[in-house]
Amino acid sequence: MRSTSDCPTRSTIGIPTDLAREGFDDVVLSRRSIRGYRPDPVPRELIAEIVAVASRAPSSYNTQPWHLHVVTGEPLERIRQGNTERILAGVPDSREFRIAKPYEGIHRRRQIDVAKQLFGAMGIARDDMERREDWVLRGFRQFDAPVCIIVTYDRDVDGNDDTAFDCGAVATMIVNAAWSRGLGAVINSQGIMQSPVVREHANIPDDEVIMKAIALGWPDEGFAANAVMTMRRPVEESTTFVGFDS
Repeated sequence: MRSTSDCPTRSTIGIPTDLAREGFDDVVLSRRSIRGYRPDPVPRELIAEIVAVASRAPSSYNTQPWHLHVVTGEPLERIRQGNTERILAGVPDSREFRIAKPYEGIHRRRQIDVAKQLFGAMGIARDDMERREDWVLRGFRQFDAPVCIIVTYDRDVDGNDDTAFDCGAVATMIVNAAWSRGLGAVINSQGIMQSPVVREHANIPDDEVIMKAIALGWPDEGFAANAVMTMRRPVEESTTFVGFDS
């Protein structure tokens, strides 16, 4: 077995510890969800670099259950069109990975607070139903981003309690690695609500379950909602320390 003294650290691989911490903290603390994008294409090589970094995400016993389907161009346009047409036609959503029930209580209030921030930034009034509907449809269009990453996992681990945790880890790594390279992203479910459309045009095999989507691209600095920085609970509210000296 490899001893811990043989494992690389930030200092032994040539990255000063303080500099590494400062760079990491800056990426994480400055990152925002991006919902407005420039149409400029994102080079395949840059996305491959991001995925290579994100692949270092932890997973249970290194099982790495995720698959990443990177879609752009005409296939992505067909997904946008199919999603939008089916939603407007009243076709029920067909998400393959589902939550048990809608959020309630404090969790629902946090969702509403974010919506208020976004609508306020965009100047969308409460009674402006046309612009509110357009905002919702943006999600089904993958926020008009030039790239969409569809996160799937192997069907034979469906229902395993580690699978969703592991896929969430790699998705988090993707958005942070993208942000560190000047790209924006937003993890979403709207873009995969109509799973038959996504499965067809992204060429997703039957032995994978569609879980989430990540819109990706160069942020449009003129899109007001991109400036929204959501609040986080303070450490003393979210964390309990046990066994430490007072």
